[in-house]
This record gives sequence, C-alpha cells and structure tokens, in this order.
Amino acid sequence: MGKKILVIGGVACGPKAACRVKRLDPSVDVTIVEKGEEISYGACGLPFYLEGEVGELKDLTTTPVGVPRDVNFFKAVKGVDVKLNTEAVAIDRKNKKVAVRNVKDGTQEELPYDKLVIATGSSPVTPPIPGIDLEGIYCLKTMEDGSRLKNAMENSPGKNAVIVGAGLIGMECLEPLLKAGFTCHIVEKLPFVLPALLDEEMAVPLMKHISSKGVVLHCGDGVESFKDNGQGRVSKVVTEKTEIDADLVLLAIGFRPNSQIAQDAGLEVGRMGIITDAYMRTSDPDIYAGGDCVASFNIVSGTYMYAPMGSTANKHGRIIGNNLAGWNTTFSGVCGTGVCNIMGFNVARTGLTERDAKAQGLETITSLCPAPDKPHYMKGSKLIHMKMVAEKYTGRLLGVQILGPGEVLSRVDTAAAILKGRGTVEDVFETDMAYAPPFSPAMDNLIVAANVIQNKMDGLISSYAPAEVKAKLDRGEDFVLLDVRTPKELEQMKLPYDNVVHIPLGMVRKKAADELPKDKEIVCMCKISLRGYEAARMLKEAGFDSEKIRLLDGGIVAWPYEKIVNM
Repeated sequence: MGKKILVIGGVACGPKAACRVKRLDPSVDVTIVEKGEEISYGACGLPFYLEGEVGELKDLTTTPVGVPRDVNFFKAVKGVDVKLNTEAVAIDRKNKKVAVRNVKDGTQEELPYDKLVIATGSSPVTPPIPGIDLEGIYCLKTMEDGSRLKNAMENSPGKNAVIVGAGLIGMECLEPLLKAGFTCHIVEKLPFVLPALLDEEMAVPLMKHISSKGVVLHCGDGVESFKDNGQGRVSKVVTEKTEIDADLVLLAIGFRPNSQIAQDAGLEVGRMGIITDAYMRTSDPDIYAGGDCVASFNIVSGTYMYAPMGSTANKHGRIIGNNLAGWNTTFSGVCGTGVCNIMGFNVARTGLTERDAKAQGLETITSLCPAPDKPHYMKGSKLIHMKMVAEKYTGRLLGVQILGPGEVLSRVDTAAAILKGRGTVEDVFETDMAYAPPFSPAMDNLIVAANVIQNKMDGLISSYAPAEVKAKLDRGEDFVLLDVRTPKELEQMKLPYDNVVHIPLGMVRKKAADELPKDKEIVCMCKISLRGYEAARMLKEAGFDSEKIRLLDGGIVAWPYEKIVNM
C-alpha cells in the first residue's frame, strides 16, 4: 500500500482532493473524516431546496445520473474510505497523527497520515446577541440546517420572518420565504444590501426592486436582542431603531473559517483563514488546506481576502489532489467573482468595488452604464445596470458590477478573465466577444462601459456620479442640469429640481447659445447619458467652457433619488 493521505472535511474541497489524487495515483490510501452525516453535497443549492426548485434534499447528494454520493459510492467507485460522524479534534504534526472523535458515542482514536488535507469549511457567524439561542432562530449552512428551516417554514406559528444580514444567503432566501407566505423584513447593519458585492449606488436599484415585492428593509440598523415569547421561542427582533414581530428568524450575517484546529497545531493562520502558498500547502509542507477554511489571494488587489465559494473550494481540491500525486500545480488566486438571482434580479460582481479599491489606496475612474442587454429592437430585451472600476492613470480593469433583469453571467465571466490577465479597459474593448441580436448589442454593454472610461481618460468628457450631483443639489450650488430627452420621455419621468433645463438633443446646437448660461456648470443627462455625452460634445463645440461641462453618469435610469414618474 502507498502513502496514507488523510482528509479532514467531506463537503467540497476534501472529496475533490481525495478523488483527484486517487485517480492520479491509485496506490495511495485515502481516508476522509467528516463530522456530519452527509458527504459531498451541494450546499449552495439549499436556498433552492427551500424554494422548491430542488425537489428533495437528497438530490443535493447525488451524481448527475442520480446515484447517491454516500460512503459505499466513495469506496466502490472512488476507492476512498469515508468515516462519517467523525470529528477531527487535534493534529499531532510531530508524529503525523490526527485525533478524531465519534460525535455519536464519544469514542476516540488516532489516524496516521503521510500527507494531510484540511478542508474544514466555515461556520455561520453567530454573535453573542441576547436571545440568540431561542427556538425559531435558524442558520443555513448544512443539509441539517436546510431540513430544519424547511420544516420551520411549513410549521411556523405565524408568518413574520426576519432575515438578519443582507448578504448572499439572506437575499437568496427571500423568495422561498415570500412564496411560503411570509412577510419578510431584512435587518442590515450597513446602509445597503449586498455590501460585500456592491457599491451603494448599484445596490439602490436592487433595494427598490425587492421593496416593490413587499420586502421591508431596515438598512443602517443593527440587532440588539431577540425577545422571548415566554415559552423559549423568539417573538420579536429588537433593533437599534425599532422592534419587529418575528415568528421565524434567519441569521445570515456571514461565515467565518473553521481554522481553529490548524491554529492549535501551530500552522500559520490569519484573520481570514489558514495561510497557504500557491500549491495550497500550509506552513507545514506535509499539510495542505483548501476551501472555506483558507484565506484566498486576491489577484486584483494583491492582498488576502475571504472568499467562501463552492467553485473555489472545488478548484482548491483539484490542485491539492494534483500536488499530492507529485504534480506541481499552482493556484494564482481569485477575483471575488459571484452571481445570484434575487426575485428576478440578476446580480453579479467580479474584482474590486470602488469602495474596496479606494480602501486599498488605489485611485479610480469609473463608468455607470445602464442599458438593455440586447438591441432595443429585439423583443425580450431587459435592462441591466453596469458599473466598471478602473485604475485612474493606467486604465487597468479593477472590477465590474452588473445587475438587473437582463443577462449578466457572460459579462461578469468575461470581465473575470480579463482581470486574471491584469487587462485594461482597452483590452476589454479589443476582446472578441460573440455578437448576434438575440444575445447582445453589437457593442456589448461591457465594451460600452470600458469605452466610457477610455473617453474620460482621453479627456473627451468629465462626469459626476449621481451621489456627487445630489450632494451639489443639497448644498444649493448654482448649476444647470441639462436634460436632452424627448418631450414624451419627459412626460413619463423627470427630476423634480428647479435647475433642470430641457432641450431635446436635436435642438441643442440651435438653442444652447440662447438658453444656457456660459458662466455656470452644466451637467448633461438623458435616459442613460448616451445622448448626454453627445450634448456635452456639442456644447464644447459651441464654445462653452469645457471645464464647466459635465455628464451625469448613468442618466436618469441610474438616478437613485427623487423622480417624478407618470408611467
């Protein structure tokens, strides 16, 4: 028998590493220990099980042809031994042994290894809030969590649900709860939803969308306690600003890496998880680690981040398996790419948000480009909002955020590939993206966003973000908002400010000199600011001071503040 490989953790990274090394080197003896009762399941499918998109919970544990990935499957098909209900409690690096405990009967034993893989995953954040242990408060991480939450949704004493945290899990659970008849409240400490994925101006359209579906948002508010109904069950969520009736509470504050066993063994561990090198080796060359328990290197910022994603965990497992078999495979890192669908709104992000980039000390230049995902003449075209972030003087792409009912996945994946190559906005423009009217405009939305940034870098236009224009309005600054949309568009939607001047684009050359002041700043806009850009160029051509001509990024579609709508 060959060398002994012991894997701690049996959800994503662990089984992938075990099966990969066994395929490459059949002589190895591979054992997985997993403290739970299931192995190799699709945890990311849990919200869709709650919604009914996944028929049975066991479907998350099967192969594409319906074969259960259980202990017998791993032994017969993969040649890998699995010990379920077995928790690793300590690593003896000197003697190369791991102490494990049977979680059902408490018995302990030591398992030897030549090479060890730590794939212990993550756990939900559960802060010490008074009342957090009351009945009716749930997390969603494991299959057992999914079963308990599904049962609670079906047998809840009432229909008031409170989600604590507006991250991915919390937002993905909105639709299952609404479909089950619950009134949903979201409590988020930060001022907007999906704060780890989006900048605030990009989160606003999503917040308006979910609010229109009846979700009550409590952003910029934190939970102080959970009230007991007198029988050990939650009855209210007490926040810093209010009290909310609650029959069911979902804690979705986030996850933290399960790295304690590595830390106790003296391995290098940081705030975001176990530290590994490009080969996924820990500070002990005989111990590898991957998945949600490790810190991920961000290839855009050059710093470590916490990126607990099933896709990343599987990549880690493959690389670890390769290297256990004697290969030399490296992993360069992640971009922080993610995608989700929230009540009909697709949301995607890769790279850095503007907020993240500034926190890293990077000078940024951005574009805000709402537009249809297909040519306007195609039936079924849908709006998507896109924000692109680049480095100010080099044009290096830093990140992209996309959301709306339209198609986002291909665009965020393209952006992620360009980020991997440290590409620029010019590289985005030159990317040979597929085109046909059923799929995209001739100049894809991603390319348009890159071209806007290139125009800014080339000095063709200067712009204000919506938040900057709103700040100027709030300060009472004397400037002109030039709206160049058609009269029909103006009847449907307009901004309620006294400094708005309406001149349709086709009349700008004729009327600008007589109707616009040359001593004031003029901020040009239209529906999405494509025509606003044309108007700005016309004003410069007409002799207006180029230093006083600006563009409103994203136009009225991206304006998240007051609007008069007569649809």
